[in-house]
Amino acid sequence: MADEIEHAVGHLFTVQDVTLGIPEQPDAIRLRGHLNVPSHQAYPQIADSVRKIGYTTTLRHDSESGLDVLLAVPGVLPQKSDARPWVNIVLYVLTVLSTLFVGASWSDQVPAGADELWLLQHLWLGWPFALSLMTILTGHELGHYFAGRYYKVPVSLPYFIPWPIPPLGTMGAVIVMKGQSINRRQVLTVGAAGPLAGFILAVPILILGLSLSTVEPMSLPGPGSMVMLEGNSLLYLLLKLAVFGKILPGSGLDPAFPAATKEIVAALFGAAPIVGGYDVIIHPVALAGWAGLLVTALNLLPVGQLDGGHVMYSLLGKRARLFTWPIVILLVLMGIFLWSGWFLWAGLIFLFGRSHPEPLDDVTRLGPAQKIIAVLVLVIFLLVFTPVPLQVIAGESSLPEFGQAANCLGLPALVLGITFWLIRRMRGKPSNGIPSRHRSGRG
Repeated sequence: MADEIEHAVGHLFTVQDVTLGIPEQPDAIRLRGHLNVPSHQAYPQIADSVRKIGYTTTLRHDSESGLDVLLAVPGVLPQKSDARPWVNIVLYVLTVLSTLFVGASWSDQVPAGADELWLLQHLWLGWPFALSLMTILTGHELGHYFAGRYYKVPVSLPYFIPWPIPPLGTMGAVIVMKGQSINRRQVLTVGAAGPLAGFILAVPILILGLSLSTVEPMSLPGPGSMVMLEGNSLLYLLLKLAVFGKILPGSGLDPAFPAATKEIVAALFGAAPIVGGYDVIIHPVALAGWAGLLVTALNLLPVGQLDGGHVMYSLLGKRARLFTWPIVILLVLMGIFLWSGWFLWAGLIFLFGRSHPEPLDDVTRLGPAQKIIAVLVLVIFLLVFTPVPLQVIAGESSLPEFGQAANCLGLPALVLGITFWLIRRMRGKPSNGIPSRHRSGRG
């Protein structure tokens, strides 16, 4: 079999030595030598030739010897994803209904004292919010889906997750991919396609929603009531400044340095004045656009198998793991000082996202244009990251309790993590025993 594999790759790979079996893979065949053509051209042809023999190959570079290393393992990865579109369709319809329900609750046409039954009878009131949010989330997931299909990776349709509880009515969606990424270029494309698509849709929707919104004085809610304030990112503050000419939330005065800098910092970290200040009373369409930016930010956390983790791995390879613990620690600190929901995100990353699977070809690097795209995605992350995603103001207190924050986004994050775990448990393995890889894109 070694001779057959050597013959299959001989026109692309000059073999220097062959080893039958290695400690990690006793039934593997290792070939060391030099590629005759660039790796991004050679590996797809090598993989296809060896697959016909019934083997899967990985390509690495041994820095000590200076040799390229092909490792052929018995068995082939799946070429098709398990198709059960009725599950995706049912979940999508349920998510549309749940976002309609929550969107109706945000409508200014809801009478005082209206209950859940009234909202169910008037779901149509939620269409501006539901249409806007589902457009963003669907665009995000289809970005991942079509990027995966472009690279012929077995990929499922999006599994949307209904969550008929404010503020959003959904916990986004996941996409299941079987098989490993080919190279870092594919890792970048598939990882970045979703956030870029969602971002491109979210910004104009947010601008439209802000144009339908009003600026009003802020005040504390009365006893027994509460108000929920959306958090601010740099981009969100800039868009509000562009639409209204003021830094909001804030004093409502025309911005001037250095007072403007202080107001921006206060708004970013949830310290804007409640009494005596001004803020935007956002239209449901603006809320959907804001949620789109928040979803983009959460997905672009540069760690593990989040979209941002894919981008970091495409740039840094194995060195990307060096960011894992600093990010987890930073999220814990942010949970202590800013928003308690970050505790749950730190826990999810610790449990499910500390590592990133290596692509089959880990020799091919990003080209100059792809590096620019990767850096652009990280810049977008900095622009849309929201240190305090939500504040729940109850009575005279402006500090959100842990339970209130958890009900806003932390608890959905926990349930989303459990969903990922269930999907990972439910995913199958190819009949040859080669472990399949799972990438979850979230919208």
